[in-house]
Amino acid sequence: MNKFKGLGVALVTPFQDNGAVDFVSLQKLLEHQIQNNVDYLVVQGTTGEVATLTLDEKQAVLDFIIEINQNRLPIVLGLGGNNTAAVVELINALDTKGIDGILSVSPYYNKPSQEGIYQHFKAVSEASKLPIILYNVPGRTMSNVLPKTILRLANDFDNIVGVKEASGSVEQSMEIIQNKPEGFLVISGDDALTLPIIASGGDGLISVVSNAFPKRTADLVHAALKEDLALARTKHYELFNIINELFVDGNPGGVKFALSLLNICKNNVRLPLVKVSKGTEENLYNLIAELGEKLN
Repeated sequence: MNKFKGLGVALVTPFQDNGAVDFVSLQKLLEHQIQNNVDYLVVQGTTGEVATLTLDEKQAVLDFIIEINQNRLPIVLGLGGNNTAAVVELINALDTKGIDGILSVSPYYNKPSQEGIYQHFKAVSEASKLPIILYNVPGRTMSNVLPKTILRLANDFDNIVGVKEASGSVEQSMEIIQNKPEGFLVISGDDALTLPIIASGGDGLISVVSNAFPKRTADLVHAALKEDLALARTKHYELFNIINELFVDGNPGGVKFALSLLNICKNNVRLPLVKVSKGTEENLYNLIAELGEKLN
């Protein structure tokens, strides 16, 4: 599963001022990633505001990305939910052409037990012809997938090939890394924790900040994977303050504002999300200017 090792970018979905999907800006964003050493694309995750896209928009965005990508990078599709039968139905109906893997979030809102989480992903695994990366993000799901459950799934199902670990706990990532089967990927889901997780034996990052700064993020991830910790540490601290500021008023509002400064897309989001505050805009502008980026 080396195609999912390294840097994956959780792509935003650009919107026009009227709220429609901005495909011109989406193409600009894709080229910004592909030309700056990103290893794979993650489509329709949380950062892509997938919860606010219609079924037709989801299909149109996916088709467009596959067309523009032209097999240059692997594509991972976000496909999960809190209704197991509905997720299985979506997987069974999925045209997998141009898609290399699935990122599947742990069920949210229901707050299932660890056994319920296991049985959910067992059903997802049995339905999928594609490799699956589990997505543990308890800050959004209100249900932490414990290391013992992740390890049980990793050992029981060959097509469950990794986990995007966004619990915010480096210790939890370490427990998985220490006990995982060979080849199972532990991928940071928190930009700010990338360096310690990779240094502990992790396999990369699925990133928000890479939307705006793919080369800097790729340099960090690739240096860490090569155990060049001096370079990785330098790149980490280049981005550290920006990463923290990106999330002050929620994701993806912060990174969309950064992208607007870089003239890649507008900072439009869909309700219930709103644009970041003027204070956050000013802080991000100053931090990004300090990097020497050419700002809009």
